[in-house]
Amino acid sequence: MTTPATTPDQAAAAAPDTGAATGAETGPEATTVPTGHEMPRTITALVFVRDRGIFILWGLLIAFFAFWCSPYFFTTDNAILVANAGALTALFAAGVGIGVMTGVLDLSLPGTAAFASCVCGWLLTHGASTWEGLAAGMVCGVVVGLVNGFIALRGFNPIIITIGTLSVLSGLAAVVAGGYTFPGLTQLEFMGTHRYFNVPAPVYVVAVVYLVGTVFLTRTRDGIRLMAVGGNAEAVRRAGIHSSRYTVLGFVISGLLAALGGLVTTAVVTEANPAASPSIIFTALTAVALAGVALTGGRGSLPRVLVGALILATISNGLTIRGIQPYWATVVTGALLLGSLLFERVIQASVSKRLMATANLSVHQKKV
Repeated sequence: MTTPATTPDQAAAAAPDTGAATGAETGPEATTVPTGHEMPRTITALVFVRDRGIFILWGLLIAFFAFWCSPYFFTTDNAILVANAGALTALFAAGVGIGVMTGVLDLSLPGTAAFASCVCGWLLTHGASTWEGLAAGMVCGVVVGLVNGFIALRGFNPIIITIGTLSVLSGLAAVVAGGYTFPGLTQLEFMGTHRYFNVPAPVYVVAVVYLVGTVFLTRTRDGIRLMAVGGNAEAVRRAGIHSSRYTVLGFVISGLLAALGGLVTTAVVTEANPAASPSIIFTALTAVALAGVALTGGRGSLPRVLVGALILATISNGLTIRGIQPYWATVVTGALLLGSLLFERVIQASVSKRLMATANLSVHQKKV
């Protein structure tokens, strides 16, 4: 019979009772929490803005475009278009986001997607079944993740490693395709162009990925350890956990999601293309940065990453309805990326400053 794991909140809640049971002082002399309420409220507000601000931003954008693009924007059909447009970005953003939360930035995603797509396309055009082609493509993502992870464990910079892997995979994809594409892959339409209950298939794929990913990161031991490794791998190692195992796992998950993104892209366009588009990593990183995922690792949320991808799709959709040239969407996306990084820095600095002030106030009150 196993004992249920204690969550941090449960542990924190149990702390006062433990102190009382062991005879710890609980009188006014031992109180270290300041009596003022202004500082804690400020910190709480800042953390709320940091963690929930992206939802507020998305709501404001929807309200803005609903008026500016009336009556075409705020409709069910257009909402489905936005969800479908953001689906591919969301898949790649999930790969980037989980990698960043683990403490690594995987830039090889476009190459992984192209290679998995071409391997699947080659098999499908040479008599393999649909499921064999899909399985082979997913295995490619796992293998790429393992290679990246094991090289990173040798002490090399993950960014340099994945840039090299991107180049290798782009070349291999072209070799597999013979420099051409694999057109007419209608076998994959069930996960691309088909609609179920009037909702495009990629939306369902994204829903499953984010549901499983969120449960894994927040409700499983391995997922929580994965996040901990991203925050402080050395501390995790000293706690007796093999942090290297979770570093490799982060690369594998990232590669797996990149391969899935490549396969869904192939299903949507019914063609496997060996070209590794750099815009994939750009839009994915923008969605992750908008979601407030700490690029230093250890903190983030997949639901926020999903909203980040939907924000990009919402902006592109609204500008298209207004007849504005598509390159302005790229300008806005770049500005959002810079703004989100600046916003994250300002919020983090403000929270740290106020926490330090609270700690100093607490120390002075204890001395008095």
